[in-house]
Amino acid sequence: MSDDVRFDDDLNLADYFVHDRVREGRGDRVAIRFGDARYSYRQVSERSTALASSLRTHGVKPEQRVLVILPDLPAFAWAIFGTMECGAVLAMGNPDAPSKDLAYLLAYTRATALITVPRVLAAIEAEVLAAGLCAVYLAHDAPTSERPDQEVTLPTLPEVTVLALEHEVTARWPAMPRVKTRRDDVAIWLFTSGSTGQSKAAMHTHRDFAFNTEVFAKETMALRESDVTVSVPRLYFGYATGTNLFFPFAVGATAALFSERPTPEALLDAIARDRPTVLTNVPTMMGRLLAHDRERQRRGESALDLSCLRFCYSAGEALPPSLLAQWSERFGVEVYDGIGSAEMFHIYVSNRPGDVMPGSLGRVVSGYTARLLAQDAEGPGAPEVPEGQEGVLWIRGDSVALGYFQDRDKSWETFHGHWCRTGDLFRRDAQGYFWFGGRADELLKISGQWVSPIEVEECLLSHPAVQTCALIGVDLGGGMLASRMYVVLHAGHIQDDTLAVALQDHVRARLSHHKYPRQVRFVDELPRNDRGKIDRKALKARASES
Repeated sequence: MSDDVRFDDDLNLADYFVHDRVREGRGDRVAIRFGDARYSYRQVSERSTALASSLRTHGVKPEQRVLVILPDLPAFAWAIFGTMECGAVLAMGNPDAPSKDLAYLLAYTRATALITVPRVLAAIEAEVLAAGLCAVYLAHDAPTSERPDQEVTLPTLPEVTVLALEHEVTARWPAMPRVKTRRDDVAIWLFTSGSTGQSKAAMHTHRDFAFNTEVFAKETMALRESDVTVSVPRLYFGYATGTNLFFPFAVGATAALFSERPTPEALLDAIARDRPTVLTNVPTMMGRLLAHDRERQRRGESALDLSCLRFCYSAGEALPPSLLAQWSERFGVEVYDGIGSAEMFHIYVSNRPGDVMPGSLGRVVSGYTARLLAQDAEGPGAPEVPEGQEGVLWIRGDSVALGYFQDRDKSWETFHGHWCRTGDLFRRDAQGYFWFGGRADELLKISGQWVSPIEVEECLLSHPAVQTCALIGVDLGGGMLASRMYVVLHAGHIQDDTLAVALQDHVRARLSHHKYPRQVRFVDELPRNDRGKIDRKALKARASES
């Protein structure tokens, strides 16, 4: 199938994901669940078209950016598809991010309209006043227990038009000529994790998202119309934009949303309420659910029931084999671990139904081509490293971004025509399975020898006391670097020097001697960025202060 994936020159993702479902006769199917609220494909389609009309009426022109900063509300769907239907470019932000980060997004995107909730507007009001926006749309910041279509109080801002989103998407707008978009027009900016500075926007076209949906969601994962999806990562993160909105919409399935912070309790409420068949997960939450289950049973309460799940996605961070084994033994739900990136939109190497290699990230998704090259390779035509040897992954596919906005130098390093240099280290075995070795730019040189943090972390995670951990390098001065492991323990274990030495010995006994962490620091939790990944920048800043 993937060799035949072609798209007409006239392509808009609002048609591909929403309006086509109505044309297919699926308009009455439930597209979104939110608590007790239900929205059909026809309702999402009508609201998206109404918002497109409102955006155009209030001055948003094709190719201009619309910044969406929303919790996981139903409004997220029409905010996305209305933006793309009017030919504008979608950018998304985390509503719980610090105000300085939100202000950065507003300035960086040069957005002409903002779709958000009152608390976000209040946090960046000064920046909004200075931005010269055509309009600000406000949605009700509803908990999942409330109707999301309630009225919202509109503030009065000088020289800024503030609109109630719910009113705009239910208003009767006069028919407008369709905005024609091409498959290679920019549709969405996806932000990187910002591991080496402020987040950059990878600029993606309409074709990119449709291509990955065809080859990954439909062909590789075989999503069904009967599926109900729930996600731990929030919708502003491209991983979840795909798995909990785009992918279910592409097959006429149902996306179940909840707006609360994804704690084990909030997630379990969503699972009990919506009985999803597909869960978008991350390893951190898998570990927390296992710990939550043990604690419930210790208190004599019922064990967790995940029997409704058909499978789980896992991505965003490494899935330790020991954690996968615990999950599989306890819940019996398959986890399809894979890797993708903002630069390629979504997953391009993955385990999949009927093809799982525990501990690996699976095989290349059909439609993509992968090569493992030396770290100093200057282009995709360089010789591949020998089988079984670690190299940097280069990936080729029709979802590759055009480049980074305002960063030609980094674009030249990363994008090479149809190819993307991912910066991720892998080895490939004789069967074609890929084994993750960490980020090339995160390797540590300890005592003159290279150490991969992920290898040491996975080793330490096999110790029964360790819940999660992260290894960084600490500057000792004079060009010397020491490895420091930050460790979060399971409940019931004492943070003392005896355990610290035991953890070092655990690594010494299993890996080469130079790889053991020279320092161990116990913490209650590890800092994470707005995509849920361990924030190594924050750990390094903490280390420099101590």
